[in-house]
Amino acid sequence: MNTKIKVLCVDDSALIRSLITEIINSQPDMEMVAAAPDPIVARELIKKHNPDVLTLDVEMPRMDGLDFLEKLMRLRPMPVVMVSSLTARGSEVTMRALELGAVDFVTKPQLGIRDGMLEYTAAISDKIRAASRAKLKRLVPQCKQGAPVRPSVRTPFLSSEKLFIVGSSTGGTEAIREFLMPLPSDSPAVVITQHMPAGFTRSFAERMDSLCAITVKEAEHGERVLPGHAYIAPGGDAHLKLSRSGANYVVELEYSDPVNRHRPSCDVLFDSAAKNAGKNAVGIILTGMGKDGAAGLLRMKQAGAHTLAQDEATCVVFGMPREAIALGAADEIVPITSMCERAMACLNGANRQNLRV
Repeated sequence: MNTKIKVLCVDDSALIRSLITEIINSQPDMEMVAAAPDPIVARELIKKHNPDVLTLDVEMPRMDGLDFLEKLMRLRPMPVVMVSSLTARGSEVTMRALELGAVDFVTKPQLGIRDGMLEYTAAISDKIRAASRAKLKRLVPQCKQGAPVRPSVRTPFLSSEKLFIVGSSTGGTEAIREFLMPLPSDSPAVVITQHMPAGFTRSFAERMDSLCAITVKEAEHGERVLPGHAYIAPGGDAHLKLSRSGANYVVELEYSDPVNRHRPSCDVLFDSAAKNAGKNAVGIILTGMGKDGAAGLLRMKQAGAHTLAQDEATCVVFGMPREAIALGAADEIVPITSMCERAMACLNGANRQNLRV
């Protein structure tokens, strides 16, 4: 007998609590067991109901959402989906929440939410389902201010033609951080599609830029793709594609319909890399729900690229890599802790290791 996913909502807005309760209870596989106006009340409700997933507001009275999340992940780790506002402060705090162990986030509904109810219901429900299956990592305190000491993977005599092409979704912000931080300042360019709504990728890019030796930025249409730089697809509005202008790679932003329900889509990026970079690229698919990127990674492999998939043990959600592996799209299956080193070795001419699950 299948049991429903038990959800507890923590939000100081009665309207948001009501809306999320309505969304959750409309799904046949989940139920809202309780709703709390602040973390103080939530602590007792968590003890009483033992929920599978918590939705947590970012900014609340009596105790800040981040403070509560940090305590929760140290003392009683559980899957958390942040509920965030589309503001500069909201996006910065949300990035910090993901670092502290939140699985994912949803944006607070804007005016006219009733008109877009079905779309919003599908989005939040999918995130709750993914969170209920997520692997949790115990919170480890991180260094403050200034980049921590990090090992770098050296890049002897690499051509500027070489590229890393990365696709990820749920859990991807932390996986991307683990991949980017060891890269040296002269590394090959990195082009990234991370499923994220509009308004949040700029804060994500700025956070990564502060931690990494390479320059990390939100991608802009028409800009040249340079070594020592990572380009992150802007959330929500456009697909990121790798294009050519003479001898140079350039960023192309395409304002077209979602692919696999996503915009930006990993498949769109991977397809463009297969066409324009071929064997000069390493394709990398990281943690995420669903199948976006699997078919595109296969096309990269068929075009001569070396392809890597994150292993199940280190994925928050082993969805996208699993689909890629099932298609035969991955040359290798690699833990995220070794992904940077292995990707660099591929560009340095190391032999393929055709690993199987």
